[in-house]
Amino acid sequence: MVYTEHLQALLPADLPHRDACIEGAAAHLRLIEEANRQFNLTRIVDAREAAIKHVLDSLLPWRLFAGARSIADAGTGAGFPGIPLALAMPEAQFALIESTQKKARFVESAVAALGLKNAAVHPVRAEDWLRANRAAIVTARAVAPLAKAVDLFAPALDAGSRLLLYKGPDVDVEIAEAEAMVRKRTARTKPVKIRVVARYGLPEQMGSRTIVELVAGPG
Repeated sequence: MVYTEHLQALLPADLPHRDACIEGAAAHLRLIEEANRQFNLTRIVDAREAAIKHVLDSLLPWRLFAGARSIADAGTGAGFPGIPLALAMPEAQFALIESTQKKARFVESAVAALGLKNAAVHPVRAEDWLRANRAAIVTARAVAPLAKAVDLFAPALDAGSRLLLYKGPDVDVEIAEAEAMVRKRTARTKPVKIRVVARYGLPEQMGSRTIVELVAGPG
């Protein structure tokens, strides 16, 4: 019950399908706790810290994803932010992409245990999946610096997807480096627009987050 209690206190009151999110996210965290005894799935083992850094962090920018019919989580790891977002937005289809086979198998078992009909797991590299598939939004939390992300996610950008990348508070240098990369790309492909679309702090001084959007189009 401890995860449920933390999530009940933490998740925003206006979060869509809030009760289902609490129930599903608590079950997801319990599965992670159990799996973590067998292999290193996450370094976060405190229940409240997991509720904040994994689930709340994933869900606070939910409005940025609202209305999208297809969302790809590139490098989902243990299922973040994809599984919490899929719980909040059952009308959207989620591709949970994870190239580490052990983690992908865990996420696949979690999706089955949670009965998530709107999520499918793809045990491949994100850049390979994006060359053959398309999503309205591509998101990632554990992602390379933005300059590298421009190249990694080039297939998605060129196909017209929006990228919503979870980054830390100090992204100015990364954005400047990424914009330099964009200028190099522009000579051979579509230009890319980069902007900060959200900033938020996590409770109890557990960090802050910047959401950076990348779309094809003029800067």
